[in-house]
Amino acid sequence: MMRFSLCNEVVRELDFPAQCALAKRLGYDGLEIAPFTLDAEAAHLLPATRRAELRRIADAEGVALTGLHWLLVAPAGMSITNGDARTLDVMARLVGLAADLGAGYLVHGSPFQRVVTSPENAARAEAAMAHAGRCAAAAGVTYVLEPLAPPDNSWCHTVAEAVAIMDRIGNPALRTMIDVSAAGNAETEDVPALIARWLPTGRIAHIHLNDRNRRGPGQGGDRFAPILAALRAVGYDGICGVEPFDYIPDGPGCAARAIGYLRGIEEALDHG
Repeated sequence: MMRFSLCNEVVRELDFPAQCALAKRLGYDGLEIAPFTLDAEAAHLLPATRRAELRRIADAEGVALTGLHWLLVAPAGMSITNGDARTLDVMARLVGLAADLGAGYLVHGSPFQRVVTSPENAARAEAAMAHAGRCAAAAGVTYVLEPLAPPDNSWCHTVAEAVAIMDRIGNPALRTMIDVSAAGNAETEDVPALIARWLPTGRIAHIHLNDRNRRGPGQGGDRFAPILAALRAVGYDGICGVEPFDYIPDGPGCAARAIGYLRGIEEALDHG
């Protein structure tokens, strides 16, 4: 069976133990954590005791803390393109947080914290990725640059662009991913074709499942059976994060509908 992780901001109105319990009850394998849900301003500074407590809570519920995403929402003013050294420090500390939580990856999306308006901005963004890759390699985790679609994102729109950055940096701890919604709005190939093309290269470390309408899988026009079939065909054994942005009818309801839809596809694929 494929491993599905719920992006926890979907149910952030619940406390952390309730998030873990709900994810387990609905049939998710884990939670993918947005750091700002742990601390609105300084998740990267969580003390060791709190990190251990979070891990114990998840373990007790039988869910994994699979990764981190939405990394630079807080503290305020973070940017990988404006030359602020604080951002690099926060990125390094978030790598440490992921390792302490037992998470295997960090997804660098954060489009409003990577605004590129000049070649100098782009060079700073790439240098920040190199820094993150070095930190990730030292911590034994993977740092994932997420291609995101315009108009909200101004840097790294496609998997090919991300791979070119990876090639220039040359650190295997730095990889990329496919986000279904972003790919549907930025790529010329459909998602199954992207999977068939890029997964065998080893450059793809993660998948985000969401519809181009920003709702959960099964709540829009994107068909996910071909996507899951393509992942199976190439032997993908990583995590699929379920990351809607519009929660219909609400967070828990959206989470429940998404996993029911995805597990239903799995069952259909199992039976031909």
